[in-house]
Amino acid sequence: MVVSRSLRRGGAGVPTMGVEEEFFLVDASGALAPRSVEVLDSAAPGASALLGEFTRSQVESAGPVCTRVDELLGGLRAARRRLAEAAAGQGVRVVAAGVPIMAESGPQRLNPGSRYRRIAERFGAVAAAAGTNCGCHVHVGVPDRDSGVAASNRLRPWLPVLLALSANSPVCEGADTGYASWRQPRWSRWPTGGPPPPMESAEHYETCVAALLESGAALDRRMVYWDIRLSDYNPTVEIRVCDVPSTPEESALLAVLVRALVSAALDDAAAGRTPARRDPAVLRGDLWRAARDGLEGSCPDPLGGGRLRPVHSVLAGAVEHLRPYLARSGDLGYALEALAELRTRGGGAARQRAAHARRSSAADVVDYLAGATVQGLHDRRAPAPGEPPPAHARPFGG
Repeated sequence: MVVSRSLRRGGAGVPTMGVEEEFFLVDASGALAPRSVEVLDSAAPGASALLGEFTRSQVESAGPVCTRVDELLGGLRAARRRLAEAAAGQGVRVVAAGVPIMAESGPQRLNPGSRYRRIAERFGAVAAAAGTNCGCHVHVGVPDRDSGVAASNRLRPWLPVLLALSANSPVCEGADTGYASWRQPRWSRWPTGGPPPPMESAEHYETCVAALLESGAALDRRMVYWDIRLSDYNPTVEIRVCDVPSTPEESALLAVLVRALVSAALDDAAAGRTPARRDPAVLRGDLWRAARDGLEGSCPDPLGGGRLRPVHSVLAGAVEHLRPYLARSGDLGYALEALAELRTRGGGAARQRAAHARRSSAADVVDYLAGATVQGLHDRRAPAPGEPPPAHARPFGG
């Protein structure tokens, strides 16, 4: 993402934000299509940068710096349309899903570049599975790297909530995995994947990164794949735990919630309030629960001492807790409306399962996602949640 250092804060001290989204390219059957070079070469110019990803069946959009949610949402929609139009010209479609929907006949072709080859050679089967996933990364401007570390420490307990909200990868290789986010356990195979440890300072952060590089667990600094990390190129903290949502409206919702959480974290740090402690081993279990259940299940409530509560209730409490920050940035109305829409329509995983339930067809899931990726959350053709998911996929107690 191209971020000017002059844009760390917007008007009235509101942090800037930006979003990166990753997508799959699929052919008419729904199978992954290695056409990223051709799609990117033919894409129309626009405000968002369009880029290649690990495999040639993936593309990425990196949006500009934004202050207002309407600006951000407009950019997300425009980037998705540009990719979809370029893909159509190459006989393929763009799909926003965390993992490949259809079974693949063999390993995916890598995008050109020696770095991708070196990653594949060093990490072998881990790279083959963990590299073929699509996430959503939210950047929020911070004053400096020590502030970024302070924000990271305070955002750690919120990672399961953000994962549950974004969960959009229940169907993989043609079948329901039993997880709302199958991407999360796949991605966690990377040796640097998962939540970051609590950090004392930016210096401590750098010490940990240097140790990962020395051990070979990361090929370079870009391979520090923590769910929260500091950007090496921008004055931002980057939250990376989320599946790519099927719709741009959900990505915008993630962005405004993350921005409010970062704002609250920086105020807490300035006031000397101690971050809520969540043991790393417990936090990994929290993420597992969020990945399994998604938006329709339960997760630990950071405002309730980590007790399990329905995700919708946790999100409602979060909005009330963050109300001053959401109101100051002009995001409160959007957050309330988007969350209400998701209560009615279901999360990304529930909508995928509804599409799958029509004919037990993974191809139907691909068709739904190809439409939702561009048409958005308000597309009336989207399937409404109907029958409960299979027993192995139901939230605990469901």
